[in-house]
Parts: sequence; structure tokens; C-alpha cells
Amino acid sequence: MADYEGVIGLEIHVQLKTESKLFCQCPAEYGGKPNSRVCPICLGLPGALPALNRAAVEYAVRMALALNCNVNSQSAFARKNYFYPDLPKGYQISQYEFPLAENGSINILGEANIEKNIRVSRIHLEEEAGKSFHDMDNRHSFIDYNRCGVPLIEIVTEPDLGSGEEAYALLNKIKRIAEYLDITTGNMDQGALRCDVNISIRRAGDTGLSTRREIKNMNSFKFARKAIDYEIFKQMEIIGSGGKVLQQTMLWDEKTGITMPMRAKEEMDDYRYFPEPDLKPLEVSLDWINEISRNLPELPDEKLDRFVKDYKLTADKARALIASPNLADYYEKVVNNSGDPVLSANWILTELLREIKETDIEHIKLKPENLGELIKIIKSGQISSRIAKDLFKQMITTGRAAGKIENIVKLNQISDKKQLGKIVENVLSLNQNHVKMYLSGKERLFGYFMGQVMDKTDGRANPGIVRELLTQALKYSKGQ
Repeated sequence: MADYEGVIGLEIHVQLKTESKLFCQCPAEYGGKPNSRVCPICLGLPGALPALNRAAVEYAVRMALALNCNVNSQSAFARKNYFYPDLPKGYQISQYEFPLAENGSINILGEANIEKNIRVSRIHLEEEAGKSFHDMDNRHSFIDYNRCGVPLIEIVTEPDLGSGEEAYALLNKIKRIAEYLDITTGNMDQGALRCDVNISIRRAGDTGLSTRREIKNMNSFKFARKAIDYEIFKQMEIIGSGGKVLQQTMLWDEKTGITMPMRAKEEMDDYRYFPEPDLKPLEVSLDWINEISRNLPELPDEKLDRFVKDYKLTADKARALIASPNLADYYEKVVNNSGDPVLSANWILTELLREIKETDIEHIKLKPENLGELIKIIKSGQISSRIAKDLFKQMITTGRAAGKIENIVKLNQISDKKQLGKIVENVLSLNQNHVKMYLSGKERLFGYFMGQVMDKTDGRANPGIVRELLTQALKYSKGQ
């Protein structure tokens, strides 16, 4: 089956963080007492009329512009009819024939870090359904309608992806863009971002599309990657054994690591779409589009290019620093205080991220200006790297400024030249072979001597004075 390739398209749902729901004034925030954030409109009670949330439209336009889409001056809502207990109206208000935006594109780093362009077919607005709970009681299922009517955008890509790895890269980039645009919380465990995956296979080089299967409601990018790769393998196995892939909706079983049939795949006709009679066509003026465009923030790709150009970072380091807008902002504030972009990047990507782990950088005690101050002290050579790391850990825990803690550290620092001179002599005396190698041209061994002195003083030696004494001693040895 080496002649076959995967063909993948995504339907990505991004929950918008507006204050109220898409068609009513109920709070849209996550949680709350079950069924407490509902009203006749989001419950679909007779006589209740929807009214469109302007902020949701603006957020959707932001994403459309960020993905290079054409925003339609006029779009329309439709009723998508299907029955499910957590859909009280028996239909979902969505957009079908006339979406808000179309014909966009986004670049990702695909297989082997090769840039690949993914076409965006459309972006449309729709309302969220409620949530069913089937694991709270052996005999009953429960429904919470609080989520009904929360605004979503659905981003539909063309089938341009070829693997789980490419889909993973695209999902991460969409999430990052949405966070930079400040239109979603990005909390995947709360359903703020999830996707449906359409997968088929075809012979390499073919341009046609084969029978596809859809995997529903993937709310983990890692599981989406695994599910896609498994489904491609499974379809190749079916074709390879002479079988035929059936058009089905699949579910991903996290425990077994396989996809399983859920039901026959619905076609658009099954939803019996028809125009929403209670809502007028949505008109978005060119002036409003231009205003939204002017107020867009710096997007991840733009920030990446700037970090590489202005701060002389490698693309990999810059890409790690722009992983979230909070991290990128934190880094720039550190640089403003440290004056050293590269050293600041190294400390953030190694020491800081190791300490905070899953904690959002926005909530840590260590202020960026204080970390910048520490990096400035390190750069000056006043303290050793070992003391700097101890100092850093105290700052992470207490949130205190570097200067205040440094004064305490300096009390334990050895700066006496006579005392340090004896230690330097001892180190050189015990390492005569290394001294000869240094004098023959291997000057990198200077760092080795520095390390030996620091080890013998438990990192308490003043590095500036040690460097001075070592330089003098080695010059003396060379003169002899």
C-alpha cells in the first residue's frame, strides 16, 4: 500500500469568548449551575425570537481576515435539522449556502519541516448545542443546556492535509492565531476548540477523492493525530485486502487506540437545511471590515519573522517563544530590561519553562522586569551560573526582585583575591596536563579551569575575579 496516500480535511470548531450567547443575552462563559444560564430563546420555546450578537460577528471576521479569507458582504443563517436530546429546538442555527467568509489559506510546517499551504474553504457562524452526561448514573443520562447558543465559528479546510502530523500542525496554528486574536479561551478541556476529521485514501498522484470516513468531536490534538494515522492505516488495510471503505461516522477510542463505527455518515440532505425565517441576512459593510483589519494584532507569523530579524534568534527558538501571546509578551518585557535577546530567550526556554511547567506564564510570581534584571547581573559576570540558578529559584518562589536577593547572595560570595588566588594556584597545579594543552593553543580549556575553581568554592567565587586571576596565572605560566 506504499502507493497510497491519505487525504484529510478538517472541520474546526472554535468557541468564541463573547460575554453573551449568539442569539440571546444569557452568559456565554463556561460552567455555572446546570441549566441556570438559559432562557426561552436558547431553549427554543414557542414565540421566542433570536437577535444576533454583534461581537460574535466581529470575532468571526477577525479570524476570516487572519486566514486570508474573502469576507462576504452578505451571508445568511439556516436551520440545520437533526434530533438529539441536547439540542432542545430540534435544529441548530448555522450557515449553509451563504457563509460569512470563503476562499482563505494558511501555511503550516508539514512533513520534514517543509512549508505547505492549506486552503480554507469557508468560515461560518453557528450556535453550540448543550451537553449530555452518560456516566453519572447507571440508569439515567443528564443534560445541561447552559452551553446551548454559545457562539462558534466553524473553519472548514479543503482536503489538503496528508497525515496526522500535518493536521496536528494546522490545529496548533489555528489555536495560536485564535488566541492572538483574543477571540477564544483556547481551553480544550472545556470544549473551546475541537474538530471533526474527514479521511480518505487514494493512489499517490491521483487528484480525485475516494469514499471518506469522518471522526467526530476530537478535543485533543494529540488524539486527533493518532486517530488520523490509525484511520489511514485501517483504510489501506481494507483496500489492500480487497474490501471497500464504507462512508461512516467514526469515534476514536482513547483506551484501545482504534476508530470504531458510530453510524452511517450523514449527507447534507439529511439535515434538511432551510433558511432561518427569524433572522434577516447578515450584512457586513466594507467599512467595518476595514476597521476590524486595521485593529488586528500582530499575528504569530509576523511576530516570528520579527523575533528572528530584530532579536537574532534562531527560527526554532522564536517559534517556541511565540507559542502563546502571553509568553511572547513576557519575553519582550524581559528583553527590554536585560538588553540581551539571546540570553533572555535561553533562560526563558530552559530555566523558566522547566519551573512553571503547565502553569500559565500570566499567573507566575516572577515579573519579567525582575528576570530581565537577573539576566543583566548574569551578563555582567558578577555572579556564577550556579548562584544565578539558586537566585532564580528564590525569585520564582517569592517573586522578589533580583537585586534584593542578590544582596543576600553577595554576603556569601568569595571576593577575596588572596583566598581565590590560592584556589586558582591549586587548580592549575592539579591540572598540569590541561595547562600545557591550553598553552599549546586549546584556549577553550579556560572554561574548564573556571569550572574547577567554582566547584571548589561551591559556586561562591566571584567569577569576575576568578577570570582575572586565571588570566594572570596562565600568562605567567606561558612566560616561564
